[in-house]
Amino acid sequence: MEAVATGGAASISSEAAKGIFQEAKRHIRYVIFYQRYLKNFEDKLQKLIEKRSSVQQDIVVAERNVEKIKPDVQGWCHRVDKAIAEEETNTVKVFQVKAEDKCFFGLCPSIKSRYRFSRKVEKDATTFDDLIKECQFNGVGYRDVPEATVHTDFETFKSREKLFSDIMESLKDSTTTMIGVYGMAGVGKTSLVKEVSRQAHEAKIFDSVVMVIVSQTPDIQKIQDQIAESLGLKLEENTLVVRARRLCERLKKEKRVLIVLDDLWKKLDLEEVGIPLGSAHKGCNCKILLTSRNQNVLSNEMEATQTFSIGDLDEEDAWGFFKKMAGDCIESADLRPTAIEVANRCARLPLALATVAKALRNKSLFVWKDALRQLKKPYSGNSSEISAVVYSAIELSINYLPSDDLKQTFLLCSLLRRDTTIEYLLRYAIGLDLINGVNTLEEARDSLLTMMGIFKESCLLLNSNNNEKCFDVHDLTYIVAKSIASEDNQVFALQKEDVLTDWPNEESMKKLNKICLPYPSINRLPDQLNCPQLFLFLLFSKDDSQTLSDDFFKESTNLKVLDLTYMQFSSLPSSICLLTSLSTLCLDQCKLGDNITIIGELKSLEILSLLKSDIRILPKEIGQLVKLKLLDVSWCAKLTTISDGVLSSLTRLEELYVGGTCIQWGQSSTASLTELNTLSRLSTLEVQIPDALAAPQDFFQE
Repeated sequence: MEAVATGGAASISSEAAKGIFQEAKRHIRYVIFYQRYLKNFEDKLQKLIEKRSSVQQDIVVAERNVEKIKPDVQGWCHRVDKAIAEEETNTVKVFQVKAEDKCFFGLCPSIKSRYRFSRKVEKDATTFDDLIKECQFNGVGYRDVPEATVHTDFETFKSREKLFSDIMESLKDSTTTMIGVYGMAGVGKTSLVKEVSRQAHEAKIFDSVVMVIVSQTPDIQKIQDQIAESLGLKLEENTLVVRARRLCERLKKEKRVLIVLDDLWKKLDLEEVGIPLGSAHKGCNCKILLTSRNQNVLSNEMEATQTFSIGDLDEEDAWGFFKKMAGDCIESADLRPTAIEVANRCARLPLALATVAKALRNKSLFVWKDALRQLKKPYSGNSSEISAVVYSAIELSINYLPSDDLKQTFLLCSLLRRDTTIEYLLRYAIGLDLINGVNTLEEARDSLLTMMGIFKESCLLLNSNNNEKCFDVHDLTYIVAKSIASEDNQVFALQKEDVLTDWPNEESMKKLNKICLPYPSINRLPDQLNCPQLFLFLLFSKDDSQTLSDDFFKESTNLKVLDLTYMQFSSLPSSICLLTSLSTLCLDQCKLGDNITIIGELKSLEILSLLKSDIRILPKEIGQLVKLKLLDVSWCAKLTTISDGVLSSLTRLEELYVGGTCIQWGQSSTASLTELNTLSRLSTLEVQIPDALAAPQDFFQE
């Protein structure tokens, strides 16, 4: 028994000795191999810095897309920045200096200093490694439902206070599910329901408020998308029925939601849209607020529970509003009588009063007298679309814009309306030479925004309800502007709901300078566009059967702006090379393949946009566009190659958009990021770089 015990004790002693030896060995390594620990520390630090840089690039892209940064990403960045900042305080450098000190008259290393140094860098390297491993984010940002824009310019009229109060009380009534507001065009229905919606949301009557413009020809899919987007829902289904079911289920989850359907012309099938209402959806807290020019649409076709009529202003409100818009100068003894006559000509309609007053604000008496004479002129247009009073009022405001450039730019705004962003308006305006006295795109953008401010101050232009990057024009203003632009048959414009069966006759076509066709239904396209005076041609079509013949542009060689969004090409028409005056070319979301070398012959091009097209290669011929100021190939998902030398050839380039592509920078026959350093005028760059190490060392420097 004693021998066994002695043997067991010897075994334990041996294991203990081995453990002590291993521990001593590890500590000795700290002293001998301190350079290895330093190298590992430096490698981990560099890798962490690269990871942080890569995440920061993703954050910048997310923020540009108005995304919020995820909390775990923010936390990781904070910890990394803190770790890197601590290293930058030179704590490790201090330890390193001490580790390299000598003792015993410089004959021996400082064992204690080396030991402490190695332990320090090992600990920091482990921290860096843990942070690197944590960097496993599935995207850095997320989209949140934006807060509704507060409508702050609502005009309070004493004669409408009771109407406003009655509508608010009706919204609070649990037995009322659908409310309608009707009145003639220009009377202020939209402004009223916007303010009602805002106050109802602020008063917590509803948790969510959604506003949608229905228009004369409802687009069910677009209505569904607008409602869904306001609720943070993404509808990815294709069929309307399935989309409606998804939207309906989402709306049922809302405690109290108000849906405003503005500008109804006929019955809208709520079930087809996906709006839960009626006995089939018991317990649903969804309420509908409608506006229309026709009471019958609201009462009989939509079966609204209550309807409210909004009429013109009383005399006191009308004069007070007109005076506020025109300024107190109209109270002067010599101007007041004429101003009263002018105001009376506006028939007490807010739209007419505002546009005329703004146009004449601070003008001389002779200008007012001339305006009164114009307002008295008979109107021979279609009285079913617009009254003579409103037509004359809007026409006067457009005619009184201070310069022809402003007038032409506004008429362009009116033709484009709500489907166009401010950025595309800029591209068209530059192509048409409507912005003068500027040297750069940035200056042109500032000038255009200034113009749009003037239009809004004149009550001619509206903010878009659904997109802050877009603009809108009142239906009546559009009618007048289109009529003015179409004088002498110079403009041919259709809207999405229009059906084109016959083109204008040959003589009319020869006089046209603008053709604007955003998504109309077109029976056929001509073999040749025989429009020698044409400057602008816009055709947006998702109809695969619509094709352009090779000779399509043969008789339209003066074109300055060409936009063929959504078109499907086996190859671009060969006659496009004849457009030697073309300044702006947009082929967004087109099927182009790789047959775009012909674009290189358009030597006058300043703006080229191929956004979301299916191109795979940007060929070397694009480098011949030496006047190009803006190139947009963003979100071309198949684009992998920009031919070597193309970017460096575009020496006048100011804005380059290549985000959302699969470009392999710097590989064989592909452009390198170094080329961008040669573009001295480049002020805006959107680029996605999968490998940050592929960028030049000074690429990310200011």
